[in-house]
Amino acid sequence: MEINFLGHYNYWVVIFLMMTGFYVVIARPNLVKKLIGLNIFQISVFLLYISMGKVDGGSAPILAEGIKIFSNPLPHVLILTAIVVGVATTALGLALVVRIKEAYGTIEDDEIQAMEEEMEP
Repeated sequence: MEINFLGHYNYWVVIFLMMTGFYVVIARPNLVKKLIGLNIFQISVFLLYISMGKVDGGSAPILAEGIKIFSNPLPHVLILTAIVVGVATTALGLALVVRIKEAYGTIEDDEIQAMEEEMEP
């Protein structure tokens, strides 16, 4: 049984984006870069769900004569909702970064932790 790796290129793109976003979140101390990494990770999940919703040879779920195979529209609808939630959480994250910048004067995670350790008795 032979597995066609090139036929599943969209899943390879999902894996690449997911690992890239995860790396950015883990490796970068800048809070804005961490938010960008979370958004890249989120986009990979969107692509995964959209890829699973497509059926080869499937049509839109509209009843018409001669159409026997339909693609599932539910993943696409769920992703539209997830995009709206993602935009809202990104806006909230950026607002928090602005407040952190006002409070600490920096958005670097290691510098904020150092300031917090200095403040402890």
